[in-house]
Amino acid sequence: MLEGKPVVQETDMPDELQSHVMELAYQALDLHEVSDCQSIAHYIKQKFDEAYRPAWHCVVGKDFGSCITHLCGSLIFFRMEMMEFLVFKDGKDCTESKEEAVGMLQKSQKADP
Repeated sequence: MLEGKPVVQETDMPDELQSHVMELAYQALDLHEVSDCQSIAHYIKQKFDEAYRPAWHCVVGKDFGSCITHLCGSLIFFRMEMMEFLVFKDGKDCTESKEEAVGMLQKSQKADP
């Protein structure tokens, strides 16, 4: 287990969810070897999916890059000693995508003379 205090690098997540994800990170590190990043990430993702509905994503490692799109209010990137954690929710549970919304708007404008 890593003993260091989490340092948040970037977030737009509410404080309650931030606390929860950091608690889950500690739990995952207690359950899995520090070198088993995939199991650590899977544990956090599974618990967040159960608590806050899918589709959450979790990336854990020592050095990685990312380029993501996330729902507002669902992103956190933090470090605990040498481990980095990126947790976010994507837009798959939204009722419509931006493209679908634009398409529906265009259809409604054509229907109105």
